[in-house]
Amino acid sequence: MIRIPSQLTPRMGFFLCAAAGVFAALGQAPWGLWPVGLLGYALGIWAIAGSATPRAGFVRAWVFGAAHFATALHWIVEPFLVDFAATGWMAPFGLIFLAGGLALFWGAAGALALWLGAGSRLMPLCVALTLAVAEALRGIVLTGFPWAQPGHILIVSPGLPAAAVFGPLGLTLVVLLGAGALNLARWRLAGPGLWVSALAIGVLMPAAPPPAPEAATLRLVQPNAQQHQKWVPEFMPIFFDRALTATEAAPQGADPTVIIWPETSLPELLNRSAAARFDIADAAGATPVLVGAQAYGLDGRPRNMAVLLQDAEVTATYEKHHLVPFGEYLPLVAPLFDLIGVGGLAERLAGGYQAGEGPATIDVPGIGPVFIMICYEAIFPGYVRAVERPRLMAHMTNDAWFGDFAGPRQHLALTQLRAAEQGVPVVRAANTGISAVIDARGRVTDTLPLNTAGFLDVALPAALPPTIYAQTGDGPAWAVALMGLAAFYGRRRRIVG
Repeated sequence: MIRIPSQLTPRMGFFLCAAAGVFAALGQAPWGLWPVGLLGYALGIWAIAGSATPRAGFVRAWVFGAAHFATALHWIVEPFLVDFAATGWMAPFGLIFLAGGLALFWGAAGALALWLGAGSRLMPLCVALTLAVAEALRGIVLTGFPWAQPGHILIVSPGLPAAAVFGPLGLTLVVLLGAGALNLARWRLAGPGLWVSALAIGVLMPAAPPPAPEAATLRLVQPNAQQHQKWVPEFMPIFFDRALTATEAAPQGADPTVIIWPETSLPELLNRSAAARFDIADAAGATPVLVGAQAYGLDGRPRNMAVLLQDAEVTATYEKHHLVPFGEYLPLVAPLFDLIGVGGLAERLAGGYQAGEGPATIDVPGIGPVFIMICYEAIFPGYVRAVERPRLMAHMTNDAWFGDFAGPRQHLALTQLRAAEQGVPVVRAANTGISAVIDARGRVTDTLPLNTAGFLDVALPAALPPTIYAQTGDGPAWAVALMGLAAFYGRRRRIVG
């Protein structure tokens, strides 16, 4: 094992880990420099593994993570800038606290690795395993935020279809264990070998079949309502008219089987929307329309929801169940925020949104069960396994909050991962873009670009049989990581005892 990092001064270690974090983040969308990302993770593990003490391991790993998350998630400032006068001052604090808070998971992983693997020549593998477990926990703790994980750099690589075998945690293990092995003198070739094997699995997996000749046609509507204008009274009719125009436009091929509007695109509360629903029915004719809507529940709390409309009647509903902390509700200390007059950034209705009951499908005529993901819900891999296997996943979102660069593209990449994991196609209806069609291997087959009003008519992509990951979930990856850590713990006990 290379021991040079232990000879670094604290300042040199700081800058080395910060640089490694930036390099690792450049593997994520929109940059897509996944070979650079792989080397960034290898460099970060190299530095952490050479720490002299668990405390030093914590510091180096925290710096590595903070630089990584600050680079990958820099778009988090965008929601604060929508209403700059009211919330612009929060933007730098949002980025600092998010990057620094998420990096605590990596810092704890660094400290644990230095404690578990003390004196071991395989310390880089111990660091890789603790980082992988930290990332798994980051996806669950405090409702979870599994965005910009190490394995996500493979979304933009030829290895994306391998997600059908490994899943997101498995891809993270591949990236980190390969990076760890690259730092071992006798195992140095094993690191690139692991990466190449994962890429080869992705390349060798058969492509998703083309849509069947008799496949249903889907219309995706993109009204391009900029967030700072979306709820301004004089602009709301303009955006609604854009969506109606796209809905009633002549088909680009076969008549649509279903029309899908984006998140919160109904301009009225659902229970007061009779006129708007009749307008949609006039535009759509007999075609059912999936529409993003809002409504107050019987408990007086608002819901963010998707509704299926047929002839102006609501025939099915789904209520978003995984809300955005600090966006749609204020966690833990909501009364304190209420006292100082601060609400969730995306909170348009008084009281903060109430979560729905859980994941669900909507049965759409001519399609079958459609799994609905509203915005943030698409970043979580496990929810679709909680329902009957759908024929299609529909992502209804408003990415206008995320700016024009990294945020929308990373969100699109995560829906590609959902498709590849499950072998089920995904369609995205996004308010300002990127609306897209993604086949069952995660390949984007058609898009509407950002900040463009219009629609897409597309054939329903073919689905694949249930993937290995669809049947096993993250269990195998958890087992590998925990067994590896158990081996290091057993070694420590033998030495200390």
